[in-house]
Order: sequence, then structure tokens, then C-alpha cells
Amino acid sequence: MNRKRKGLITEERGLFLEKEVKVQENKMGVMPVAKLLLTMSVPMMISMLVQALYNIVDSMFVAKLSESALTAVSLAFPVQNLMIAVGTGTGVGINALVSRSLGEKKQEYANSAANNGIYLAIFSFIGFAIVCGFFAPAFFRVQTTDPQIMEYGVDYVRVIGIMSFGLFIQLTCEKLLQSTGKTVYSMATQLLGAIINIILDPIMIFGLFGFPRMEVTGAALATVTGQIIAAIAGVIVNMKLNKELHISLVKYKISGDVIRSIYSVGFPSIIMASVGSVMTFGMNKILMGFTSTATAVFGVYFKLQSFIFMPVFGLNNGMVPIVAYNYGARKPKRITKAIKLSIIYGVCIMLAGFAVFQLFPGSLLGIFSASDDMMAIGIPALRIIGIHYLLAWFCIVSGTVFQALGKAVFSMIVSIMRQLVVLIPAAYILSKLGGLHVVWWSFPIAEIVSLVVSLLFLLRINRTVISKIPDGSDIL
Repeated sequence: MNRKRKGLITEERGLFLEKEVKVQENKMGVMPVAKLLLTMSVPMMISMLVQALYNIVDSMFVAKLSESALTAVSLAFPVQNLMIAVGTGTGVGINALVSRSLGEKKQEYANSAANNGIYLAIFSFIGFAIVCGFFAPAFFRVQTTDPQIMEYGVDYVRVIGIMSFGLFIQLTCEKLLQSTGKTVYSMATQLLGAIINIILDPIMIFGLFGFPRMEVTGAALATVTGQIIAAIAGVIVNMKLNKELHISLVKYKISGDVIRSIYSVGFPSIIMASVGSVMTFGMNKILMGFTSTATAVFGVYFKLQSFIFMPVFGLNNGMVPIVAYNYGARKPKRITKAIKLSIIYGVCIMLAGFAVFQLFPGSLLGIFSASDDMMAIGIPALRIIGIHYLLAWFCIVSGTVFQALGKAVFSMIVSIMRQLVVLIPAAYILSKLGGLHVVWWSFPIAEIVSLVVSLLFLLRINRTVISKIPDGSDIL
């Protein structure tokens, strides 16, 4: 009797402990996937939309100065994009490693990954500060001979490079918050930086409220000021509220092993995003052969397309820790469902973007004080380029899956093929065969190729990685 009672008590205690473990487990392993994905992604989508908005506002105010100012900022975009690529790519590696380590219950390794991520942000800032400070003039001499465009461009690049510590710390702090599911706090820091940028843009560009008129330099200063304040907020939030991670640069030293693990995912992501800078540089060179107005149109397109892509990127940022965590926790059904839902949401967003580019190209260009020449070039350009939105959603979601599962090299291959192997050569050939108006068809052509390659890689990952995970009793 006593033995039976003891058995019952032990069983009850076991059930209680089991429940307790379930309660204490990170929400990424137990919350229903549909709810979890929306909870994680919506704050990121909102914050990234705001970020895209302040990029548009930035260019909108610059365009009011002159078309030369807008062209200068467009030519500077590859440098700006490269910095974001390094910061975001490293952040993707940090996010994936921290989330996977938490899923595997390796707390100390997760802490070390977080702290080494901060070290990498500092090193990235130092590198870009030196390069932008010394080589900005040479970068613009390769692209233009217009002295006004050169002056504007050099000033812009030097400011965003020498003061880039805010950007890199901000991006790292955001990824740390995302890796533990605290996307609301990540959204809050991004919104703070964006709002400050939007407020300061007209003040610093045109010299309002007693500020000196700084024109393009003012746009750059407004941007970095917003980034610095967002970075400070991100550090404070991680120190005070991100209890899953312990941030201490004193306790956790630089680890070659951890850095290698971060860059095993992050480096291909950096390369993938950096390819965009090379592509933009190449397209600017091709378009400047026609007219600087064509380059300005291309710059405007990039600002506008970020408003379409950013929600998808926000969706993907929410998906990465979910997939990475459940990969570490060996829950394949949750991984598959997160991917399927991300694809559905991505399609809806991209269809909306396609519709806007087809129906309202003139209105979109009007935001940037477009001249008649700019309208003549830009309206057909936006309609043609907008076609690739019908395909791009799949490539973006697939690339994120590759990164989350530690196969970021697949994303890198797709990106290189799309932007360097296909897009730039296609744009060059079309520019010689049909002139400026057919150059824009290079974007849909490149997207078709990347879709095919992405599909092949995704099928391979499903066969070799996801299907090999032991099938557990996943909570969906």
C-alpha cells in the first residue's frame, strides 16, 4: 500500500516537474507556430516599415535640394548598403547561433555568442571608419566627373562611415533581442532611431530652428544621430530586460571558436548582402553612361523597393529564431509550418507591392520632386522592375531558411547568381542592344533564374536536413 502510494506520489511529482519544464521552456518551442510567427514578425515588420519610411523621407528632402544631391546619395548607396550588409549579416550569424544554443540548452555558449557579437560590431565600425575617411574621394572619382555630385557624395559617405558605431551596435542589439523572442523591444529601439532621423532630417538639411544649413551632410548627420540613440537604447534594453542572455565584455572574452561559428552563417550572409553593393555600383556605372537622371531613378527605386521588401525582411527576421530554435530543439514539424506560413505571408506582401508599382508609378516618383525627364524614364522603369515582385518572395523566404539552418552558403550562391552572374551582364547587354528603356528588364530575368536555383536548394535542404530530424510530438 505504502509502495503504491509512493509510486503515485512520484508519478504526480514527475507530472508536475514535466509541466514546470514546459512552462519554463522558451516560447519558440511551445507557442503555436501561427501565433508565434505573427508575435515575432509583426513588430519587426512595423519597425522595418518605419526604417524604410525614413530612408524615403531622407531622399525626399535631399531631392528638394537638387537632382545632383539626389544622384550623389544614390551613388553613395553601395557604401551605405555594404555597412548594413556587414552589420546585418553578422547579426544573422549571432541570431542563429544564440537561438540554436538556447534551444540546445547551452546557456554559456549562448552568452559567449552574444558578447562576441558586440566585439564584432566594434571591429566593423573601426574598419569602415578608416576606409570611408580615406577612400571616399576615390570611390566617387570612379563614378562621376561632376564636381557638385562628388562634393555632396564625399561629405555624405565620410559622415556615415566615421560615425558608423551607432549602426553596428544598433543592429547587433536588435539581433540579440530577436534571438530570444523579444521583437517588441527590438521594434521599439528601431522606431526610436527612425523617428529621431525623420525629425532631424529637415532641421539639419535646411537649417531650421537655429541649426546651420548643412544640406546633404545634414541628411547624413540626421541618420547617424538616430542610429546612435537607437544603439544606446538597445544596449540598455539588453542589459536590463533580456534576461535569457548575460552581457558582460569583462567576463566573456574574444573567442575564435565562437566567432568562427557566427561567421559560418554570417559571412555568407555578408557576402550575399554585399553583392547588392557591387550590383548597385555596376548598375550606376551602366546608367551614368546614359544620363545622371537614370541613376537618380535607380536610386529612387531602391528607396521605394525597400518599403516593399522591408515587411518581408521583418517577417523573415521573426522566422529565423523560430526555425533555428526548433532545429536545436529537434522539432521538425514546427520548422516546416513556420516556413509554409512565411511563404503565404510573403506572397501577400509582394502582390501588394506589385500592384502599387503598376498602378501608381507617377505618384511614387512625385514624392521625390521628379522632373519631366525623370518621370519619362522612371514610370516605365518602375513598372518593368515591379514585375520581379511576383517572384522575389520565394527567394527571400528560402534564403532565410538556409541561414537559419546553417546553410547560408546556399543564400550566397543564389544572390551572386542573381545579381552578378545574371543581372549586371543582362543589363549591360540590353543597354547595348535596346537602350535605356530595356535595361530594366534585367531585373525580372535575374529573378526567374534565382527562383529556380532557390527551389532546388530548398528541396535539397528538406531532403537532407529537415526530414532527417527525428519526428517528435511538436506543438503546432
